[in-house]
Amino acid sequence: MDLGLKNKVALVVASSMGLGFAAALELARDGAKVVLCGRSEVKLDTAVSRMKAELGQNVPVAAFVTDVTDPAQNEKLIADTVAHFGGLDILITNAGGPPGGTFDSLNLDAWDEAYNLTLMSAVRLIKLALPHLRRSDAASILTITSISAKQPIAGLLLSNVMRPAVIGVTKTLSQELGPENIRVNSILPGWTATERVDHIFEYRAEVNNSDMDTEKSKITATIPLGRMADPAEFGRVAAFLSSPAASAITGAMIPVDGGSYAGLL
Repeated sequence: MDLGLKNKVALVVASSMGLGFAAALELARDGAKVVLCGRSEVKLDTAVSRMKAELGQNVPVAAFVTDVTDPAQNEKLIADTVAHFGGLDILITNAGGPPGGTFDSLNLDAWDEAYNLTLMSAVRLIKLALPHLRRSDAASILTITSISAKQPIAGLLLSNVMRPAVIGVTKTLSQELGPENIRVNSILPGWTATERVDHIFEYRAEVNNSDMDTEKSKITATIPLGRMADPAEFGRVAAFLSSPAASAITGAMIPVDGGSYAGLL
């Protein structure tokens, strides 16, 4: 299936590893020109090398060191992307999840940091990207959130609160920008085999005085498919939703969770 991504310019935020990298890799595989970003130059260099090793040395990819909690760096990221590839067609917002914890264990500074990291980074990047997306004939915004936006996850209070706020932005923008043919969707990943999830298992093992394998087994037992998702499975959904092949889909919140969400809506 041709997704229509050939030569489309896609900026994937927080993409040096994990779900962001998985999305960027699939976009590049289908012909998009991809911009990666992250806070670590070393991790970005590794990500670019991985992409070239899999897709060829001539794959059109650029990488810029960016801390998405810094408004000035967000502005530079958008400007660098447009300067490097000549435009912007696809924006995928993403950020490392806020730390785990409960209401009693998290101080007010942690709330402020989570607000800035999870919600405001997406808001700022979309605001900065829109003038360029409006020049595209196939503009798409995809927010990476979490299944916690539908079903809170124990021990991840900050994510449970901030991810639904991003969904609110996503759904509202799909209505506001629809008349301009700018599509806005979200993916709600569930338990996926990433470094971030390993950290969650480490936290739970410490709290429960157990080990990571035990905590992982508790989770996989709740997933109808009997396993966590592979990042590549997430990446393929992200590439499709971002692409012209999904031209009639906007305002959608797509879970990629192996069926673990049990609600009807």
